[in-house]
Amino acid sequence: MPVIRVSLIEGYDETVRDRLLEGYSAVTRTVLEAVPDGITAIIEEAKASNYRRGNQRKSPKAPPPAPEQIVRDFLAAMERRDLSAASAFLAGNFTMTFPGGATFRRLEELVAWSKPRYRRIAKTYERFDTVPGMEFATVYCSGTLHGEWPDGEAFDGIRFIDRFTVKGGLLVDQAVWNDLDARVRKPG
Repeated sequence: MPVIRVSLIEGYDETVRDRLLEGYSAVTRTVLEAVPDGITAIIEEAKASNYRRGNQRKSPKAPPPAPEQIVRDFLAAMERRDLSAASAFLAGNFTMTFPGGATFRRLEELVAWSKPRYRRIAKTYERFDTVPGMEFATVYCSGTLHGEWPDGEAFDGIRFIDRFTVKGGLLVDQAVWNDLDARVRKPG
């Protein structure tokens, strides 16, 4: 029956505190295989006037959005083909790799590569999984693709998995696996 105590400076909002408690509970469950009802997680807050680091008063730094939310927002912008909004989520060294080893650094390259493959495409998400790490988080999302082939014929039910690396609130890379090539219609 593990008890986790976390000390924080006062000022983090409830959403951040919930994410922190959920994260500590998940890690404890994974490492110790503890039953969820047996894990107690407590945040103890210190008043800002009672908190110093390096002999300096500190205030809580606003954390970035949850890694999963960053991925969801990026994917939503990409589906709208709002490349400007999508680019705001990318680190300067961002790379994306698609089936067959197609690798891109710019979203415009991806859009140009996809033009002969399909007219439009969208995702139906079945799940998102976030794996925290010391330097970055890894977010997996999976589900099915639907859309239209270049000739306008509809398709759906094509499986996909995307893996994103999120660091400092930005996407560092994206790796894509899907069955689209197995279903690509050949002209003629």
